[in-house]
Amino acid sequence: MNIKSLLLGSAAALAVVSGAQAADAIVAAEPEPVEYVRVCDAYGTGYFYIPGTETCLKIEGYIRFQVNVGEDVGGDSDWDAVTRGQVQFTAKSDTEYGPLTGVIVMQFNADNATDQEAKLDSAYLDVAGFRAGLFYSWWDDGLSGETDDIGSPVTLHNSIRYQYETGDFYAGISVDELEDGPFYDGETPNNVGVAVGLGGKAGAFSYQITAGYDVDNEEGAVRAMGTVEIGPGTLGLAAVYSTGPNAYYNAAEWAVAAEYAIKATDKLKITPGVQYYGNYGVVNPTTDADFSDNDAWKVGLTVDYQIVDNFYAKASVQYLDPDDGDDSTSGYFRLQRSF
Repeated sequence: MNIKSLLLGSAAALAVVSGAQAADAIVAAEPEPVEYVRVCDAYGTGYFYIPGTETCLKIEGYIRFQVNVGEDVGGDSDWDAVTRGQVQFTAKSDTEYGPLTGVIVMQFNADNATDQEAKLDSAYLDVAGFRAGLFYSWWDDGLSGETDDIGSPVTLHNSIRYQYETGDFYAGISVDELEDGPFYDGETPNNVGVAVGLGGKAGAFSYQITAGYDVDNEEGAVRAMGTVEIGPGTLGLAAVYSTGPNAYYNAAEWAVAAEYAIKATDKLKITPGVQYYGNYGVVNPTTDADFSDNDAWKVGLTVDYQIVDNFYAKASVQYLDPDDGDDSTSGYFRLQRSF
């Protein structure tokens, strides 16, 4: 009886131990909560909430392959292939003053495997109409084709700007650091400028007026542009006047430009353009800078074709004929995929 009791007791103890081990084996820790990326539709398509925040982020950019043609455009060659990758980050969040926006644009350019550059193309903050940082000025705008030459030689500046906007109208003023030149009469890279811009739409007509005063060079420029839908395309006209060579406009004392962007099909746009320069080019830039007494004219053609959504091809050819200089022909072919 003692042996039988001992065996039964041992079996019961083993069963209890086995049951405890089995119970321990199926106990699992509570899973950590996972926060999935949420779509943010408050600022348009493409935005999502940064996990754990109420800030909306959008990532976009493009990849571009381009072949440039022209005299010595590739050093000793009349053609040169280049590739660019660009990515833009836009962050937005609500504040008591309205949406707070931050933008960073990084650009990567490659002439070949060893000749490459990475640069900050834009970085700025924007709230309640105020913008501060590195961004493109109104002088970067132009007609839709590639023929017009009515903008600043350098349009990316560290600036502070205020712009008032309604649905179809805007007006603003900016203070620009003009450290990239051009510089005349011995000036050094400590320049500053003031620019104003206004524009808007009225039905099929759109317009823009831009002016800038280069403080160190003590010269200024003003430009007017307008477009209107006529027939199968859009007619664009522009005029610019400069009191003297300065950072806002230095190609000529005055110029007029015109183009007609023909929408041939839903995917094909053909844009012929022409420009005339009065007193073209700068003479005596280091001592007594002034515009020359010579004129010039330019004619060109740009063709845009959308292959599929977010992927298009562009070809452009331009011919320039100055009075006191050799005529030249240049152009490019481009493939670009946006995302």
